[in-house]
Amino acid sequence: MRSNIWKGSISFGLLNIPVSLQSAQQDKDLHFSMLDSKDMAHIKYKKVNAKTGREVQQKQIVKGYEYKPGQYVTITDADFEKANTKATKTIDIEDFVLLEEIDTMMFEKPYYIAPQKGAEKGYFLLRDALEKTKKVAIAKIVIRTKQHLAAILSKGDYLVLELLRFAHEMKDVNEVNYLSEVNKRVRFSERELKMAEDLIKGMTAKWKPDKYKDTYYDDMMKRIKAKVKQGRGQKVEEVEEVEDIEESSNVVDLLPLLRKSLQEREGGGRKKASTRRKAPAQRRA
Repeated sequence: MRSNIWKGSISFGLLNIPVSLQSAQQDKDLHFSMLDSKDMAHIKYKKVNAKTGREVQQKQIVKGYEYKPGQYVTITDADFEKANTKATKTIDIEDFVLLEEIDTMMFEKPYYIAPQKGAEKGYFLLRDALEKTKKVAIAKIVIRTKQHLAAILSKGDYLVLELLRFAHEMKDVNEVNYLSEVNKRVRFSERELKMAEDLIKGMTAKWKPDKYKDTYYDDMMKRIKAKVKQGRGQKVEEVEEVEDIEESSNVVDLLPLLRKSLQEREGGGRKKASTRRKAPAQRRA
């Protein structure tokens, strides 16, 4: 079952193609827990009020933008969406370019694009058009709270969206001086250069990404498994967190809901008039 990272539409001329973004990456990172070496208990991080030092519940935390020193305005989820409703729901295609024209330093993160129900024709039409013209679409998309530049390209049966960095987010070679303290006047002979070229030619191969493995991950997993096999693993006690529950003055009678659930289950969904309560009519404004 796929989980949607983003849902909206690709805007392609007058066409709107309802789609969703799906993950194209597999998490192969090593995940470690922070433990107290004395008793192997989990280390917990709490969000506290900077003034009182007291822990703040998640529901009390809001986002604030500092518009001048010490002055903040709070921003809600509705503000993010209403700032530009079209931008948050649309992948807006602006141009079509050749893939080789895009600087590889601009590529950031890939996603698969999947069509929503009923959008298959427009989806495959765009895929085949990109494949035949050997072009990629350049678009903009808002994910969460940030607008991204993106490239849409065909890959096998799929359309793929690759997040790109904007030009202003990158440092051009003319804007950096990382070699300012390096001796760039080094000399090497023609023979040395020829040998380097021959070495490159000898190591040249066809690009096969499956050939390259994360050997560090495999080596670390071997060490971890060896420690476990040696009996050096330790049980970590899970401490149940007790949440502060606010008392409510609204007492909910669950009996009618339970009774109705039982009747629907036993009677195949039939409802009995005696168990139904008429909701009070809402007063019009």
